[in-house]
Amino acid sequence: MPTPTTTPESIHAPTANAFTFKDWEEHPVGPQGAFPRLARATVVNAFTGALVAPATTCAYTVAYTGESTGTFTGMELVTGTVDGREGAFVLEESGTFDTTGTRCRFTVVPGSGTRGLTGLGGSGSFDHRYGETSVEYVFDYAFDDAFTAPDRSA
Repeated sequence: MPTPTTTPESIHAPTANAFTFKDWEEHPVGPQGAFPRLARATVVNAFTGALVAPATTCAYTVAYTGESTGTFTGMELVTGTVDGREGAFVLEESGTFDTTGTRCRFTVVPGSGTRGLTGLGGSGSFDHRYGETSVEYVFDYAFDDAFTAPDRSA
């Protein structure tokens, strides 16, 4: 991801926040009962903290390498506020899971920010232990206020 041009007042240190799963719907792709196997999942999350989004939209492709192990990739459309700025942007996500939980890294898709989130860049991660209802995440972000892409509606 290109490093955005920032000014000291637009740089933000990693911030701990939380999200909850509001909905998870998974559909198999191809034959079942054997490994590896694939699935598609649609997920809705609710974020609080510096990132506030009551209902995101996620689409994942999941590769099961065993009954409870595998990897995933996906995109998450986030509509809400970051640091009080309102708009939308897309996160690109990838991670792994096993019997203990899920680990994920994500980055803001360059150029995906709209309205007040135009010029948003950043990355983050989370580790989720099964059984926890709230997931802490870290999101290190910055705004490139010099970014001049046309405004896009969310």
